[in-house]
Amino acid sequence: MVNMPSVEPAVFHAPFRDQFEVFLDEHRSRMHDSLNGLTEEQARRALVPSKTTLLGLVKHVTFVEKVWFDEAIACRSRAEIGIPDTPDESFDLAAGDTVSSVQEAYRRACAESRRAAAGLSLDDVVRGNRRGPLPLRWVYLHMLRELAQHCGHADILREQVLRDVS
Repeated sequence: MVNMPSVEPAVFHAPFRDQFEVFLDEHRSRMHDSLNGLTEEQARRALVPSKTTLLGLVKHVTFVEKVWFDEAIACRSRAEIGIPDTPDESFDLAAGDTVSSVQEAYRRACAESRRAAAGLSLDDVVRGNRRGPLPLRWVYLHMLRELAQHCGHADILREQVLRDVS
């Protein structure tokens, strides 16, 4: 069973910002851990017609962190950040991508996201997103939606990969 800080009584009455961050970190942890214990082949296994693999999903959520916290908050371009132009490209795996390297890149991106948002309030407006100015609150909600969706994908893919082993 995965540790779920969001169900701790202290979180029920915590400030809204703290609740957001507990939920975000819980989902971030689930995405990171979706690769734990898998071989490189299992992590790269394609089980659906799209580019979606477990390793590709974690690489994609790394991209998402950078889009919303580096591009949107820090107002840096995707070229400057070193990320693809489109979400679809973020699933592409390079020959050197490994479970370890992708997990480490994701850990770093999450830490950078926390630092980027640390000095802002939920009502502060970020100006670097292509959609235009948005409050940090919206960014947090969007990230929760993205991570929840991709955690579900990862759960299903991991179940299928591990079922193939038994």
